[in-house]
Amino acid sequence: MRHFLSLKDFTKTELLEMITLAQKIKAQTKMKHFVPYMEHQTLGMIFEKSSTRTRVSFETGIYQLGGVGLFLSSNDIQLGRGEPMKDTARVISRMLDMVMIRTFEQSKLEEFAKYSKVPVINGLTDSYHPVQIMTDYLTLIECGIETPIVAYVGDGNNITHSWLMLSAILGFELRVATPNKYACDPEIVQEALELAKKTNAKISFSSDPKVAVEGANVVTTDTWVSMGQEDEKEERLEAFKGYIVDEELMSLAQEDALFLHCLPAYRDYEVSEETFEKHADVIFLEAENRLHAQKGIMVWLDQHRNS
Repeated sequence: MRHFLSLKDFTKTELLEMITLAQKIKAQTKMKHFVPYMEHQTLGMIFEKSSTRTRVSFETGIYQLGGVGLFLSSNDIQLGRGEPMKDTARVISRMLDMVMIRTFEQSKLEEFAKYSKVPVINGLTDSYHPVQIMTDYLTLIECGIETPIVAYVGDGNNITHSWLMLSAILGFELRVATPNKYACDPEIVQEALELAKKTNAKISFSSDPKVAVEGANVVTTDTWVSMGQEDEKEERLEAFKGYIVDEELMSLAQEDALFLHCLPAYRDYEVSEETFEKHADVIFLEAENRLHAQKGIMVWLDQHRNS
């Protein structure tokens, strides 16, 4: 059984197969040709963390593939009342064809997958957000970026960790700039650097956004205050002064550099209003591509169900 818990579980060939499937299915969708790749299948969507893009994209995606999505809030199922994760997994995986989970700890997701009889997809954990980074890579391809030089500016969070894994597996250059107190998880960094040795990926770290952005052709960031960190807001805003992606910082990148943001975007915190609106077309293409990238992932998992 193949699950989609972290990018590190896949080879370069497998990740590119998913991207190719996403491109194919997107092209069919644009022609209003909805191929029932997952006809009559049911996707269970467990949300312990709320979301706009994750819910809409997965629910719409499974419908366009010929199946149906079930929204399962932790407030509405026994998981939210203390039922062990492994019991929930053993029950609902006998009734569903695939499960997407958006939760906090990566360990909870992995426990569910261990006991599940069907493929499990990571819709976000505190450690990784792999569906978003697959979306971002699909967007780069569509925008003609064949050799990415990616600068990530901001918090060393689940988005950053997933960029680390994608860079290490695919072999492109990634430069990460974070405040020292908000650096990436050292264990995840070490895993990525070990993977990077096999692909000659160039991964570097700095506390200076200008160092990261200089000569990059992709600049990306994320919110400084993620869900569950609201009590740290003032402390974080102080620590991240100087990390805003604005026109001054973007001027250090290549002239036609892309700016990506996984949304929601908080203007004049991690990104200036001017920079956001200048790159809005690409940002909202990126948002739309959550739908298409995730369809590629779901169909790939379904096709490799017994591999």
